[in-house]
Amino acid sequence: MNIRIGQGFDVHAFGDGDHVMLGGVRVPHSHGVLAHSDGDVAIHALCDAMLGALSLGDIGRHFPPSDPRWKDADSRAFLRHCRALAAGQGWQLGNADVTVICERPKVGPHVEAMREALSSDLGVGIDAVSVKATTSETLGFTGRGEGIAAMAVCLLVRQ
Repeated sequence: MNIRIGQGFDVHAFGDGDHVMLGGVRVPHSHGVLAHSDGDVAIHALCDAMLGALSLGDIGRHFPPSDPRWKDADSRAFLRHCRALAAGQGWQLGNADVTVICERPKVGPHVEAMREALSSDLGVGIDAVSVKATTSETLGFTGRGEGIAAMAVCLLVRQ
């Protein structure tokens, strides 16, 4: 088969801080996230989607939070690692679709910068990367402003 599909999900609780990292972009916010790395839910979900399509487990297997090397790590390095794993098996990203779920911060003003960062790290055109956001209509932990989540799906194609 010449295609593979993967899906991913990530969530982090809000904590102290003045920004969140989303899709490789520093987004000002009244809180940070509680995470071992930089806590970029968009990239973490996308990494899980890619790793799933490759049948290589999840992001925690490759970058365990118990490993001090990944303390405060830039998640863009994780994404570049997933790209290299895919290329090593003869795959490249066909397209990716990421949805950030939160009431705040407002994601819309940062979508294009996120698409640019993600497409650069993945080595694909910006037209192959979709980023969007939704709220949970004030329901659940995201609706109460307790945290942030993201979902991602990707298509890998044989090189």
